[in-house]
Amino acid sequence: MNFDTKIRYDFVKNRNKYFMFSIGLTLVGIISLILFQLNFGVDFKAGTNIDVSIGQSVTQQDIKTTLDEAGFPDETPTIGGANNDRATIRFNDILDQEQSAKVLEALKAKYGEDVSAEVNVVSPDLAQEQGINTIWAILIASLGIMLYVMVRFEWRFALASNISILYDSFVVIAIFSIFRFEVDLPFIAAVLTTLGYSINDKIVIFDRIRENLRFSQHKNEEQLAHLVNASIWQTMARNLYTVLTVVIVTVCIFFLGSPSIKMFSLALLVGLVSGAYSTVFIASPLWFLFKRKEKQKPKAAAKPTP
Repeated sequence: MNFDTKIRYDFVKNRNKYFMFSIGLTLVGIISLILFQLNFGVDFKAGTNIDVSIGQSVTQQDIKTTLDEAGFPDETPTIGGANNDRATIRFNDILDQEQSAKVLEALKAKYGEDVSAEVNVVSPDLAQEQGINTIWAILIASLGIMLYVMVRFEWRFALASNISILYDSFVVIAIFSIFRFEVDLPFIAAVLTTLGYSINDKIVIFDRIRENLRFSQHKNEEQLAHLVNASIWQTMARNLYTVLTVVIVTVCIFFLGSPSIKMFSLALLVGLVSGAYSTVFIASPLWFLFKRKEKQKPKAAAKPTP
């Protein structure tokens, strides 16, 4: 069996290195989640979120000074908007109507009557419900992807792809836990988006593996490994261009976009990089491990000519 493809690096042969690295990162993430958990935002814990339209350009220090004077010294606002004229203030406590009005009055006293605010309160029950719904969303999405791949390909492809996309999701969660980045609803959207991009990369390579299997026969493990490596390199350029295009846009959003979506773009960036990595170094070698254990069906004996 021969492919007109230059094998620049043997991914299958070196699979154990990347398996160990991935397992190590997973263990670090699990330890971080056990010790420190996630830095949940107001969306996933009880608290109050106030979105304020100032009507003029402000700085974070200006708003913080105003909050200090009003008796709220522990809150750090986030500044956004086209002209830095909006502020998001998140309180760990549930503010009553009087306290919310006090915040608004302090801002109006400094910036004028054009200041307006939208107050969102998250109760403990709602925060818990959103957390449970998030877990279900990720599990249902993963199950749906697995069923799709099983129908489109076979169970080995489905199992390999699902293990790797769950790994991608966990990497995003682990990074946010380790570095104490805030987890909110846009973060969940980024994780679910990661699942979509990740499975797209894997489908491309798996489709090429299936095509190569159709037009060739592997007689031993070495030939099967060569088929997988050839399939990876045949689709490498397409996968790189696709991922790099989205990564460039995501990086631009992170550095140039509003502070309110920085964590979303960061989570998406981590997921995209992890998805590209897992496609080549986890999913394809995993499929090879599952496939090599398959018993080869003996060829039917040729019937004697009468």
